[in-house]
Amino acid sequence: MSCVHILESAEVQPQTTAGCQDCLAIGFTAWVHLRLCLTCGKVSCCDSSPYQHATAHFKDSGHPVVRSFEQGEFWRWCYVDETIG
Repeated sequence: MSCVHILESAEVQPQTTAGCQDCLAIGFTAWVHLRLCLTCGKVSCCDSSPYQHATAHFKDSGHPVVRSFEQGEFWRWCYVDETIG
């Protein structure tokens, strides 16, 4: 079964290309990997990073799908259905 959230997600312009927006706001730059919210374009750090801002953004906003914001990676993750696409 395919995840409707991933199927309906589209590319968006990132709000920044400098890194995790929330980490940068507190002066932290040692995130592990970056994620791009496919609803609003927010760039956040992954769950392997100390602050896990991408998951926090989902919990705060309800925006369901992120994609990897790492060069050469194109997968998407749906927080609602906990599936990759």
